[in-house]
Amino acid sequence: MLQHTGGWDSNTGIFYKEIDAQIDQAFSNVDLAIRDAGGKGWEQVFRVNSYHIPLNQQAMEAMVRNFKKWMPNHKPLWTCVQVSRLGEDDMRVEIEVQAHDPEGVAKAAV
Repeated sequence: MLQHTGGWDSNTGIFYKEIDAQIDQAFSNVDLAIRDAGGKGWEQVFRVNSYHIPLNQQAMEAMVRNFKKWMPNHKPLWTCVQVSRLGEDDMRVEIEVQAHDPEGVAKAAV
């Protein structure tokens, strides 16, 4: 399972201006997307790529804080990159995850 998301409010589509809020929302959006696809959320994530404008100390601290919150029992592989542009003018972060859903794989095989 592969999911991408950014820091927009999932109800309004509006981006938060403050980077901490945008990163917090992006983590929540990833969890929602995985659960909507039938998964169990962040506990199934094994790889994370994050793209940032800018990649500064505040963004790094927000990412680490959210990793600890959403995945207290494991640490996925993580690559973070600063980019010059994302898909929308107000986007400051995009998070891409890969998750493994062994139960979903077993159901699909039947």
